[in-house]
Amino acid sequence: MSDQPGRIAKRFAELAASGRKAVIPYLVAGDPAADISVPLMHRLVQAGADIIELGVPFSDPMAEGPTIQRGHERALDKGIRLRDALAMVAEFREQDNDTPVLLMGYANPVVGMGFARFADSASEAGLDALLTVDMPPEEVEALNTELKRRGLDNIFLVAPTTPPERVEKITEVATGFVYYVSLKGVTGAGHLDVDSVSEHVALIRRYTQLPVAVGFGIKDAESAARVARDADGVVVGSALVQLMADRAAAGAGQDEILEAAARLLADIRAGVDSVAPLEAVGGAERQAAD
Repeated sequence: MSDQPGRIAKRFAELAASGRKAVIPYLVAGDPAADISVPLMHRLVQAGADIIELGVPFSDPMAEGPTIQRGHERALDKGIRLRDALAMVAEFREQDNDTPVLLMGYANPVVGMGFARFADSASEAGLDALLTVDMPPEEVEALNTELKRRGLDNIFLVAPTTPPERVEKITEVATGFVYYVSLKGVTGAGHLDVDSVSEHVALIRRYTQLPVAVGFGIKDAESAARVARDADGVVVGSALVQLMADRAAAGAGQDEILEAAARLLADIRAGVDSVAPLEAVGGAERQAAD
């Protein structure tokens, strides 16, 4: 294992140094078409993505709302599995060796492959981190040992209902960044409560110096900007998956789908970037007042 910081740590450090926040798009591997994911990853980077979150299709994605569940179903129907997602990462790395890639999925496929074999395959593909939605911190020691052996981060979710003592336990084993779920329930559900996000991000920061990214409920520039005032990064998932599904259902070709996805992400990027200058001005005014 290298002592050098990984891509995720480097990216957040670069963003912090420039006063910017991370934009992290989520896509389901193989959705809406089996051959679109790698071109989509590159196009999203061009539109302003800092980290790519690639979802592994799973038969029972319990943390997902209907929009992403349907994305999983479409990808599974095309035969996309964990090995295919890793192959997409490897193909992406042929042209982009800088953008961090996070694999988000469920424990069963990783357990089935075996922790050591997964860590080796993931590292060889150029993956940076794993987020297993249904693996609690109490059960992660064996997986973490293998991920650390290959220099891979393990990302954990914190929910609005997570009590402080559990936040502390989660942050003790997390690396890379902490993913705060801004809404109760599944992805794509509920109403974004910015005050609640602010309170919970502050709570997480009491227990860790890792960056905090916020997802669930980010759908446009306005919602992204509101969250970015407190978070180190914002994740957009359901809105992007739904947009591409709608375009595909309407008969759009790959280029049109990619362009629509890029426009949405560029809008999110603009919303996030609109926050930093305001915060910088506010900070300067506070320093002058002091």
